[in-house]
Amino acid sequence: MNRPARGRRPTMTDIAKLAGVSQSTVSLVINHLSGAKVSRATREAVLRIARELGYPLERHHGRVDNRPGQARNLIVYLTDELSTSPHAMQTMDGAKEAAWDLDCLVAVFATRGDPEQEQAVLGRMLDHPALLGVIYSTIFTRAVTLPAALAEVPTVLLNCHEQGHGGPRGRPAVVPAEQQGGYSATMHLVASGHRRIGFINGEGWIEAARDRLKGYRHALADASVAFDPALVREGDWQVESGYAHALSLLGGPDRPTALFCASDLMALGALDAARELKLAVPRQLSVVGYDDQDLARYTHPPLSTVLLPNHEMGRWAAETLIAQARGGSVSNTVFQSECPLVSRESVASPGL
Repeated sequence: MNRPARGRRPTMTDIAKLAGVSQSTVSLVINHLSGAKVSRATREAVLRIARELGYPLERHHGRVDNRPGQARNLIVYLTDELSTSPHAMQTMDGAKEAAWDLDCLVAVFATRGDPEQEQAVLGRMLDHPALLGVIYSTIFTRAVTLPAALAEVPTVLLNCHEQGHGGPRGRPAVVPAEQQGGYSATMHLVASGHRRIGFINGEGWIEAARDRLKGYRHALADASVAFDPALVREGDWQVESGYAHALSLLGGPDRPTALFCASDLMALGALDAARELKLAVPRQLSVVGYDDQDLARYTHPPLSTVLLPNHEMGRWAAETLIAQARGGSVSNTVFQSECPLVSRESVASPGL
């Protein structure tokens, strides 16, 4: 199993990969959350791997330090959605964990994208004497226009970036490296010998879908494989669209030997379609997903996928905001967080 590079601080993502569990499970164990339904064996394995990696298990046990010069320790985390997918909660957990490590607390407010709710929260919280700064987050990666009330407030953007970013007043931002993720998924299939690779994407108006398509096309070009628009479908990230588009792609005489699905849920639908068509995965069809949701470990076979680095983006946002607010040097650029490939058992050479 892959361990973090020498000299790099171990993260919950590293522990999750080595333990074969989700980042959320690692967080539940390490933070000793009561009522968490985690088996004793899983809990012991997570803690053992954390110790082996040198992860700091000893958490802060006292209250946040409120001595003079240390009083500003409250981070307002403003997001449009929390409940539409597991991604938002993983990102929030990363921010809360990093803040706690640095003696800060996070208060989360979900506004559902309502400008009135957003303004109401800011109106109450920006005058809070403990306010350190704001993390401004969105569920879909997109360009945003920050509220005018944040003009003089330390702010970091999470999973979004400013319109016309790059000017002198630009704020630090972190987004997933979606193009790199799409490239890695497609190149994994190319490296396994596939040349006819279908792509089931999400809605084209979403920035992540556009970038994953760019990555797919870039990988094909680098492998000298001609792009065939007939092999690309636009779904809606859900199981049913993955199933329907996979049936369409696999039902013809010149079917693809592999499918790259832009979400794990659509990949699950593609696996169902393969079963219905009596195509063995991975012997007759290889499948790669995207997100690395918990379900990817429990499909048959376990799904190769791309990790969406929600937890690490949350950590980056909190650490960057705290450094900015405490007078550290912070670059006002958009940081792209790597989306690594997670190889499992759903990919093999064609015709095996």
